[in-house]
Amino acid sequence: MSKVAPDDNPSKGGKPLVYDPTFKGPIKKRSCTDVICCILFLAFVAGQVVVGFYAYAYGDPTLLLYPQDSQGNLCGLGTMRGRNNLFFFDLTECGRMGPGVFINGCPTPQVCVSSCPTVNYVAATDFLKTGNAATELICVDGADKTQTVHTLVFSKACAPFYLKSTPVVNRCLPDISQFISLGNTVAEVTTSAGSNIPITDGSNNTVTGEALKLAEEVLQAFLKAKEYGEKIISDIVETWYLILVCLVLAMIVSLIYIVIMRWIAGFMVFFSLVAFAGIFGGGSGYCFYEWYHSRGTQESYTIYMGGLTLTFQKEKLFLGCGITAGIIFLIVVLILLFLISRIRIAIALIKEGSRAVGNMMFTLVWPIFPFLMQLVVVGVQLAIAVYLASIGRNQQLGQNNITYANGTVNEDLVKETTKNLFQQIPCDTDTNDTTLGNVCGYLKYGRGDFTIYLQIYNIFMLFWMVNFAVALGQMTLAGAFASYYWAWDKSKDIPTFPLASSFWRCFRYHLGTLAFGSLIIAIVQMIRVFLEYLDHKLKGSENPVAKFFLKCLKCCFWCLEKFIKFINKNAYIITAIYGKNFCMAAKDAFFLILRNVVRVVVIDKVTDFLLLIGKLVVVGLVGAGSFFFFDGRIPYLAKYTPNLNFYIVPIVVVIIGSYIVASCFFSVYGMAVDTLFLCFLEDLERHDGSADKPYYMSKELMGILGKKNTIPKKED
Repeated sequence: MSKVAPDDNPSKGGKPLVYDPTFKGPIKKRSCTDVICCILFLAFVAGQVVVGFYAYAYGDPTLLLYPQDSQGNLCGLGTMRGRNNLFFFDLTECGRMGPGVFINGCPTPQVCVSSCPTVNYVAATDFLKTGNAATELICVDGADKTQTVHTLVFSKACAPFYLKSTPVVNRCLPDISQFISLGNTVAEVTTSAGSNIPITDGSNNTVTGEALKLAEEVLQAFLKAKEYGEKIISDIVETWYLILVCLVLAMIVSLIYIVIMRWIAGFMVFFSLVAFAGIFGGGSGYCFYEWYHSRGTQESYTIYMGGLTLTFQKEKLFLGCGITAGIIFLIVVLILLFLISRIRIAIALIKEGSRAVGNMMFTLVWPIFPFLMQLVVVGVQLAIAVYLASIGRNQQLGQNNITYANGTVNEDLVKETTKNLFQQIPCDTDTNDTTLGNVCGYLKYGRGDFTIYLQIYNIFMLFWMVNFAVALGQMTLAGAFASYYWAWDKSKDIPTFPLASSFWRCFRYHLGTLAFGSLIIAIVQMIRVFLEYLDHKLKGSENPVAKFFLKCLKCCFWCLEKFIKFINKNAYIITAIYGKNFCMAAKDAFFLILRNVVRVVVIDKVTDFLLLIGKLVVVGLVGAGSFFFFDGRIPYLAKYTPNLNFYIVPIVVVIIGSYIVASCFFSVYGMAVDTLFLCFLEDLERHDGSADKPYYMSKELMGILGKKNTIPKKED
């Protein structure tokens, strides 16, 4: 009979595992799992290939480089040939949109112009004039300039003002200095004409120096960002090889830290918990001491935060802080008292994970491959999205005379006009001329109306394939580390190429399981994207009930995604060991965790805590070293320090890169601990330490649990 571990409770869910004398680690004889889902995944990938081919065949990303006016014409092409620049009627409208302008676009009318304005002009100066005053206006195509200036401006057919501008990426942006000049012009008009000249636009927004201040700030920020961006890029180009050296150092530091984790894990955990308890215990005592001496007084603290002033009464402040710190101190002490044995198990598993990584060093390199897969997927999907976005951009190609002087048809020009499935529309629809004389071609493929659905499909496939790459990396590592745990003699019984063997099993038998698990996460992520879209649409809504339920749904699906990722990872571990399909593996993993829920929570949190400390150590060491180097504070390396615009730029890049590198290394470490933990739980249920059913766990783990393997008696 197998012994029941302290946390085991069959009534919690499922039956405990039984001893299997034939089980010696990840099984070799297995069959393909979740074949239907594998076929479905391949079909969707094939569909993505079709979408990509369609986007490449009918899309043209260069069209996205041309600005588009309010009527859908691309400046510089077709009827807009020669009118390469986009002019905004009122940039203050863009400023009022805030960050939303990058999503919804600027709401002001926009027209294509041959050249940006070279002078300042305010339409209000011509409101009382008649005659040729409208000739100075910039108007939309087809505007009736015989009307008064006042009518043209208030109907938004013409711009209420414009400034001396320069083209920036084919967009007319005013010089900053021109805002002061325009403000003075408006002020002069207002002073001379008084209230007889209504200087407002169609939305009753006053066009004055006050109204233009916001646009001035927006443009100043844009130009500053442009200047800073150029300097930042130049600094990165100047120091790219030094950044690469720092990232290599981050890899070395991560490796060293993982190797020595087997000796310092216990010290780090207990020291951190004791220090944590000491800080909050001492803080609670100090707060209660200050509260005791401030009772009955009216002393207060005032905190200034920018334009915000916060005032706290000293007595209430210290009482609240003392109670909060005391509660945290009590929680930590209770954890140390009641969960100490499980913390010791977590530490032992972390040490064992370090040994496993040390025995299979190539596992530290493995995350590079799924990461490259993700980069390729993201790059391809972004390219398809760009091509799809360019399909159906309405572009009038303009009027072309396709007949020769002798009346014959210019067939080459017909083909040029009608290629790419252009629609041919007579320019003069009021005449009965049915000849192929003058036609207008439109870059309206007839396919642009449903590209939004292809974009949704593209986003879904992005989520699915990225999660598939993550799942492949996790299952491959799980199979390798399971081979380590179930090896009776770690020096002899570990397979020669455990990682390669595990990868082959995943690729040969379990692509369907990987597709199944990643599909579930992709569906949840798509729902979250839809909820974010709804949240964006409801930002201007005043319905608090809808906003409340939307926030609740977003929170619920965020939690659901985290839970599914946790279950998926453990299901992949079970599949890597036993070759089960996704549903069976997820069920077995869930019930195994449920029967050991306390251990799972403690070990999961302790592992997360140690991995976080490890990442901070790596990032801190490499970041501090890069700071002293780029700041020129290392004398014997000062001659190698480059001259930079902002020396903080390479430091920030190094810190971010070091965190990514450390996350890759420690993700392997975390997967090792998770795999060994599930194997440990199964070891407890399958074996009892007898000569026939010995434990595979380390002696340290057996010592913590008070278990041991019975040494078989020698026969006389």
